[in-house]
Amino acid sequence: MRVIGLDLGNRTVGVALSDYLGIIANPVGTFRFEDQDLDSALAQVVAVIKENQVEKIVLGLPKNMNGTIGPQAEYCLKFKEMLEEATKLEVIMIDERLTSRQADVIMLKADMSRQKRKKNVDKLAATIILQSYLDRH
Repeated sequence: MRVIGLDLGNRTVGVALSDYLGIIANPVGTFRFEDQDLDSALAQVVAVIKENQVEKIVLGLPKNMNGTIGPQAEYCLKFKEMLEEATKLEVIMIDERLTSRQADVIMLKADMSRQKRKKNVDKLAATIILQSYLDRH
């Protein structure tokens, strides 16, 4: 079963895909859109879902450090509803606190330049989100 992992931001969505066995998450890319234009983000994600015959969606939920739901998490929950309506697939929300920080640390250890880190942080965060889901299931 193919699973997609998403890290949604205000102007980007990082995308990762599992292998066909659902064991390993692989980064796909970062898609850009106008500020909070969820319709554009949805169109780009749905195209990847259809092209790769995805059966399940994992979306990062950016909770506050104290575990509460803030404006960014509500934004992601709205996107979750849009995804479910557009794809008729199950969307699983995964706590994504500090995944972008984890991605940044990984890239620093790999000695990536600041420009490359900025370009790759979203897709690597999506990969971390997806891999954490795959490891639990």
